[in-house]
Amino acid sequence: MTESEHRKRARTRLSNRRRGTMRKYIRGYFLAGILVTAPIGITFYIAWLLIRWVDAQVASLIPATYNPETYLPFAVPGLGLIVVFIALTFIGWATAGLIGRLWTRLTERALARMPIIRSVYGAVKQIIETILQQQSNAFRQVVLFEYPRRGSWALGFITGQTQGEVQNLTSDDVVNVFLPTTPNPTSGYLLFVPKKELVVLDMTVEEGIKMVVSGGIVTPPDRRPEAEKRLKRVAAADADTRTIPRENNAPDSTS
Repeated sequence: MTESEHRKRARTRLSNRRRGTMRKYIRGYFLAGILVTAPIGITFYIAWLLIRWVDAQVASLIPATYNPETYLPFAVPGLGLIVVFIALTFIGWATAGLIGRLWTRLTERALARMPIIRSVYGAVKQIIETILQQQSNAFRQVVLFEYPRRGSWALGFITGQTQGEVQNLTSDDVVNVFLPTTPNPTSGYLLFVPKKELVVLDMTVEEGIKMVVSGGIVTPPDRRPEAEKRLKRVAAADADTRTIPRENNAPDSTS
């Protein structure tokens, strides 16, 4: 092989390496662009769909005389949200007075006499009041517990202290735990779990929901001190043996 052929092959190899490096850089920049723009774009798209849906529902209720879109050559995005906000604020102000409280009391009495409506209304009202109550402990703690068997772990959210007949029938101190499904956390199961069977996590509720929605792809970092990281609160799985050690290291009489 002549010297010119060696040089030609060397230039070819160098050119191929440069093209490979260039393709690698372009692919990396393209993926970085997706990571930056995709969350922002999807968020704005969902928000835009929500605004358009609310506007479409409210626009039909506004008389044409008072609808700004009647006089403008273009649609006003967000008009429905503004109208809903003003309407809810006015209703809240009206019900705060004597006449408003009287009207609310009469309405609730009328709904309480309807066989099916009263059950739906009572359940919805209780759920909304519990969620909006400032002192409520609903969805404020993320817990780890064994489900559906020993050695298999699930992520749940404490929704409150168990009360009533369920608690009175059990000897353990039981709490209400909501076990969400992946990737839709709005559906799930309500479990009554003994408090001693729960491992309370330091991650926030938002971080727990992200982990559930992503199917474990998004894992929050462990921000605990190094001493706590080295402390194992859960023992190794071993058939039906208790895997959550008692804090006082007392022997387990149920195993």
